[in-house]
Amino acid sequence: MNAASLRRLVVVLAATAGVAACGADAVSPLPVQPPGPSRSTPTPATPAATTMPATTLATPATPATAGSPTRPPPTSARPVPAPPAPTRTRGTPRTTPPPVDATPACQGAVRYDLPLAETEIELLRSLCFATGAVLRIQGIGPGLVTVDRPELVSQQYEAGVVDIRFVRPGTVAVTIPKDGREHTITVVVR
Repeated sequence: MNAASLRRLVVVLAATAGVAACGADAVSPLPVQPPGPSRSTPTPATPAATTMPATTLATPATPATAGSPTRPPPTSARPVPAPPAPTRTRGTPRTTPPPVDATPACQGAVRYDLPLAETEIELLRSLCFATGAVLRIQGIGPGLVTVDRPELVSQQYEAGVVDIRFVRPGTVAVTIPKDGREHTITVVVR
């Protein structure tokens, strides 16, 4: 037997003795935790385990960390190149549509209160809602609020309040008279 074969045999025997000593009671520490105090009571089935140092026993029993996220990849591994980022030049159309649901400018199926006495209606040009939203205009007379696409809304009036429920997706122009002028709010319904 040559020296290399003898070393392999010693490593295999040490690993076998370490695995046999691991029984149900022994737990190896995680790679990020320092090893705790080792048990001093040897198991009767492995008398060779008492003669070996504790570091030899812990080495074969620790889990393999080749794919561990705490260690860097081996140097022989080649990094995978990232795909090139799409480039946009001026005038090229957008390849992906904008998000529909959670955009900051577009609200969900909410009730939007618009009290005319407290709102500068001239500053409000457009709104965006999901289907099912209600635009509640407060402080206006009956029949004064008009929409250009009545097939997309359900409109009701009661006690100075106009409720416009947007029942289908599309764009609706809501016209509100105030101070002798007509103000149009463009509402996009998704």
